[in-house]
Amino acid sequence: MKNDIYDVVIIGAGPAGLTAAIYTARRALKTLVISKDVGGQMSLTDDIENYPGFETIGGLELGQKFQQQAQKAGAEFIFEEIVKLEKQDKTFFLKTVSNKEIKSKTVILAFGLMPRDLKVPGEKELTGKGVTYCATCDGPLYRDKTVIVVGGGNAALDAAEFLSRIAQKVYLLHRRDQFRGEQVLVDQVKAAKNVEIIYNADTKEIKGQNKVEALAYITNDGQEGEVKVDGVFIEIGHVAKTDWLKELVELSERQEIKISKDCETNLPGIFAAGDISDITYKQAVISAGEGAKAALQAYRYLQGDKVLIPDWQKKK
Repeated sequence: MKNDIYDVVIIGAGPAGLTAAIYTARRALKTLVISKDVGGQMSLTDDIENYPGFETIGGLELGQKFQQQAQKAGAEFIFEEIVKLEKQDKTFFLKTVSNKEIKSKTVILAFGLMPRDLKVPGEKELTGKGVTYCATCDGPLYRDKTVIVVGGGNAALDAAEFLSRIAQKVYLLHRRDQFRGEQVLVDQVKAAKNVEIIYNADTKEIKGQNKVEALAYITNDGQEGEVKVDGVFIEIGHVAKTDWLKELVELSERQEIKISKDCETNLPGIFAAGDISDITYKQAVISAGEGAKAALQAYRYLQGDKVLIPDWQKKK
């Protein structure tokens, strides 16, 4: 592998990275995908009901379908973590945690964001079994059920308002006595008759055997409480792990990768797509589209800005 040079290396195998791999491989670019897993955050969702073409499909299953399609087109995969990326002249040099050295003409960064954890007992064990980090993705699964949202910013307020139109009962647990989100969202949540707000409290434990059954909390003055719920929506933000890239590409205040409308970073030859970029909306279908854009732009970069032929018009 040390003597090989890839046309494109894609870091990340969520919807953005896998879609990018499909597009670059279909254009006969020598493509390598490097990731610790397949599907990214999508793989943690038992049922996805908002991805076009599938009324319901498991997140892991959808990710595997993406991967199979990319492999059929010719993409290669390595399941590792990248620890170093640098550019010399027009070539990118990458090193994995196991000291594999890889060379590429272009790089697409598509490794997504990581949701912040509560770091409480039961959270990890029940993730995908009632513990979720995406109300838009998983909310419809809790129609007419009882759920709790943990958080106090815009994401938590938006999730609570959205869930109030689906679930029978919504609790909103916030560690402070005032919300940090926009007032219009605060007003909407407070106006919802089936939303009950628990102020000044932190999650102590998420309980359940094979699925979520309850959430235990403790207030700032030491009082303990518990609510019976079917689902726990953790909305305390996401983390962009991009410190290793800060000398290469421009980052936003949230440490997300800044891109142009065509998924270009400030460094020629490096592109970014999906949740790790500074796009507004973080959804699987949007990440997939952004991955396709990044792939086409990488192809154009390698072709010297030639006019692109639409994918469906290419002769096989």
